[in-house]
Amino acid sequence: MHHDLTIGLLQLLPVEGFAQLEIPVPDFQETDRFQIHLKRCTATQAFRNSGSRNDWVWIQTGGEANYGDLRGRVIARLLPLFKIRNILSEATAVHGLALVRILDPINGGRFHIPCGHIRVGNQINGRDMRIVSIGGVIGQAQVIPSGEKQLIVNHWIDLKTFNEIY
Repeated sequence: MHHDLTIGLLQLLPVEGFAQLEIPVPDFQETDRFQIHLKRCTATQAFRNSGSRNDWVWIQTGGEANYGDLRGRVIARLLPLFKIRNILSEATAVHGLALVRILDPINGGRFHIPCGHIRVGNQINGRDMRIVSIGGVIGQAQVIPSGEKQLIVNHWIDLKTFNEIY
């Protein structure tokens, strides 16, 4: 019964979708300044007369002891981005959320010694989908295909990412 009530209340809340996320990332050398990583998420819609665009991002999921060398971060693909407005409380709150597909770290997120990179799985299953606060999206990520079932995490994409992984 409680589950049905929760679903009913959620259906009353206004939801607004959006296709772009600006992620403030502290500058590598001047930590009081920020760079903006602009990430896009068009779901199934075309982006600039081309295919859909659902960018890869870093998600902070827990303490630095999680996921080996990834230190609590995982790679995820942005799916729908949306805001939900809680009109049921006295102080109306707006929550920015993202549906993401999280990639499972291979070998616990530790470096694969022969290639010198961290690898992640590229298999799709239902448990990989999560709704996260956009505050947990901490920056842009890049992955490189490496066979059918895995991707390589490019930790050389910028100095900040390089230093956080090493």
